[in-house]
Amino acid sequence: MRPEKHSLTLKGHRTSVSLEPEFWAAFLELAARRGLGINALAAEIDIARGDQGLASAIRVAVLNDLLEQASNDEPPAPAPPAHLSKNIPQG
Repeated sequence: MRPEKHSLTLKGHRTSVSLEPEFWAAFLELAARRGLGINALAAEIDIARGDQGLASAIRVAVLNDLLEQASNDEPPAPAPPAHLSKNIPQG
């Protein structure tokens, strides 16, 4: 999983960003779900990143999005085993 370099346009200037293919795929998916092009999403991330490098900021944005999705998709807690459920009040 070698990083791949892609060009983005931020504030009218071309810049290159190197990310692993998995991060590019997740970044493209995130942009599509938000109804944004990759340049627009990168611009949002660029504004919020502070001193952090752009590639790192994109990785963190992707990770935060995936964590949020995982917490929203969390399945309900499994039912207790039958031998334990006998002791649970059925109020």
